[in-house]
Amino acid sequence: MKFNIIFMLGTLCFAGSALAATAPVYGPQLQGFDYPYPVQHFSLNSQQQQLEMAYLDVPATKPNGKVALLLHGKNFCAATWQGSIEALTAAGYRVIAPDQIGFCKSSKPKQYQFSFQQLAVNTKALLDKLNIKQVTVMGHSMGGMLATRFALLYPNETAQLVLVNPIGLEDWKALGVPYRTVDQWYQRELNTSAAGIKQYQLSTYYAGKWRPEFDRWVEMQAGMYQGEGKEQVAWNSALTAEMIFTQPVLYEFGQLKMPVLLMIGELDNTAIAKDIAPAELKPKLGNYVKLGSAAVKAIPNASLVTFADLGHSPHIQDPERFHQQLMKQLQTK
Repeated sequence: MKFNIIFMLGTLCFAGSALAATAPVYGPQLQGFDYPYPVQHFSLNSQQQQLEMAYLDVPATKPNGKVALLLHGKNFCAATWQGSIEALTAAGYRVIAPDQIGFCKSSKPKQYQFSFQQLAVNTKALLDKLNIKQVTVMGHSMGGMLATRFALLYPNETAQLVLVNPIGLEDWKALGVPYRTVDQWYQRELNTSAAGIKQYQLSTYYAGKWRPEFDRWVEMQAGMYQGEGKEQVAWNSALTAEMIFTQPVLYEFGQLKMPVLLMIGELDNTAIAKDIAPAELKPKLGNYVKLGSAAVKAIPNASLVTFADLGHSPHIQDPERFHQQLMKQLQTK
């Protein structure tokens, strides 16, 4: 048994080293990385600066008149919604999937007061530009926190809310996780590597089960940290990490009025800054079996779908099973 563990760790380290050696280099706005659909750009003036918000606008195969707004997580982009876009457009939805300011193909400002409110306002401005009045909002990971804030700010525009393994179902700082300054986050982000990303994704996103198609998402994230704009990427990542840690949304779950669907891979263990939490606290953080159950009780009109064998990214890990459940639930709302 001990030999097998050592062999697996050695294999993972070798694979990580090989990936790092061959990982492509992308620009600070993911220049060089192709998305599965045409990328469009929305120019907006925000906080006294002109910024550019990249987004996908994918039409339905046979339109049902509904629009789905997909909000990515911190280590994700609009492109990582590829499987969900395919499923939703096939079901009749027009899909809007933006890259938030500070992420992926969108602007990465040197100075910006990041808040979930600001990102929600930016997203609403995009919908206004596209003349979209109402949406089904689906958020994954950090995008679940943003989706919650969007729904709280714009309840009339939010027909339904879908939260896929949202982070922020617990308040880490209130539980005792130490504060990490933006400068400390920045130094940590500068050390980002393809090998480290893959190891984290293996244990958290995919519950220890890797497939070759996941390498693309490692390369997407790691490639931005390899090029000339890596400091810009790391700085924006640090600013948004601090936003996530200091701006919980769970205390306002009771104010959500629309139907809410929670879709939870129960082998997830995500918790921001868990690496610096006290030893006795670490095992208690990121328990998505308990967090999912608590969240569905706190939200007035909520339902819960669980995947006992999946991790933080169930829509990527097992897209067929995930999207079967998603479509079944959306049809009943």
